[in-house]
Amino acid sequence: MNSRMHRRSAIGFLLACLLGLGSVASADTPPYMKMLVGHPATTKAATAEQNLLNLDISMFGFYDDSLRTFQKNLLAQHPVILALFTNGGGAFTLYRPGMAPVAAKPVPVVYQYLKSVAHATMAIFEIAAPHLDNPNDQAWRLPMTADRAETKNALDTLDDADMTPEWRDNCRTILTNNLAFMDAALAANVVQWDALQKFAAQQKPYLAKNISWAAKVQVDHWMEVVAGWKAALGSSWKDAYGVSNSIYVTKQNNILLSVLAQYFGRDAMNTRLMLFETTNFSTTADAMLELLTRVVADRSVGQAFFGNYYLMDYELMGGDARNAIIAAAKKRGMTPYLPPLVPFGSHDWPMRTTAGSGPGSIEDLH
Repeated sequence: MNSRMHRRSAIGFLLACLLGLGSVASADTPPYMKMLVGHPATTKAATAEQNLLNLDISMFGFYDDSLRTFQKNLLAQHPVILALFTNGGGAFTLYRPGMAPVAAKPVPVVYQYLKSVAHATMAIFEIAAPHLDNPNDQAWRLPMTADRAETKNALDTLDDADMTPEWRDNCRTILTNNLAFMDAALAANVVQWDALQKFAAQQKPYLAKNISWAAKVQVDHWMEVVAGWKAALGSSWKDAYGVSNSIYVTKQNNILLSVLAQYFGRDAMNTRLMLFETTNFSTTADAMLELLTRVVADRSVGQAFFGNYYLMDYELMGGDARNAIIAAAKKRGMTPYLPPLVPFGSHDWPMRTTAGSGPGSIEDLH
C-alpha cells in the first residue's frame, strides 16, 4: 500500500510540474528541461508581425486541402489531354470523365534513331570544346575514346535498324564523319579549333536532314493521335483542356503545343489550351494536373472578387507594378521598357510572336 501511495504521489508531483500546478518555482526547473520550456524574449511588434504572416501561411494550407477536391471535380466534368515532353518525342494521355486514362502509342522509334545520330555529333563538340588547342590537356581522350567505341557499334549495326534507305545512308554519313574526326584528333593528341570548325560545316547539311525527318515523324504521329481523340470526344471536345510543358529552350515553336493548337483552335489558346513552363525537360502527369487545377480554380477567384474570369492567369499585382515601374523609371531618368499591355484572356501564343529580320529556322540559315 505504501509503495502504491508513493507512486501516486510521484505521478501527481510530476503532473503538477508539467501543468504548472505544483509549488516548484521556475528557478527550480532542472537544466535538462530549459530547452523545452524556455520563454524567448519577444516584442509586441514581433508578435504582430508573426500573426500577420501566419495569415498567408494558413491560406496556402487551406488552398492545398481544397485543391484535391477541385482536381476531382475538374476531371469529373472535363476531358483533359496531357502532352508531355519526353526523349522519345512526347507522351500523350487522354483523361475522360468516369473513364480510365488512355495513353497514346509512342512516336515510332525511328524518330529516336534520327535524333540520336544527330546528337552524337553534338556530343563530340561537348567533349572537345573545353580542351581546344591545348596539347598539354589530355583529359578529353578518355571520353572521346569511349564515345568513339559507341559510335563504331552504332555504325556497324546500322543496317539492321528499320528505316528508309535514304535516312540510313544519311545516318551512315554522319557517323562515318564522326569517326574520322575523332580518329584524327586522337592521332594528333590535340583537338584543334580549325578542325572542329571544318567538321561542323561538313556535318551541317546531314544534320539538317535528320532534324527535318525526325520532326515529320513526330508531327505526323501526334496529329493522327489528336485527330482520333477529337473525333471520339465529339461534342465534349468544346469542354476539353489541353496542356503541354516546356523549358526555356523548347518554348519557342513548341512542337507538342503547336500540334494541339491545330485542333483546339485560336479561341482556346490560354483558356483551354495551355503551355506550362517547367524547370526540367520532363515532368509528371500528377504535377501537370495539379498545375492545371490551380489555374482553373483560381479563375473562379478572379471572377468572384474582381468580376473577371481570367484575371488570375496574370500576375495579380502586375498591372499596379507596371505603373510603379513606369513611375520609378521616369523618376530616375530612364525610358520604361515593358511588354505590351494585353487584355486578360488573350489568345496570343505563349511565346515570341513579333516579326523581325533574320533567320527563324534551320532552313533559313542555308
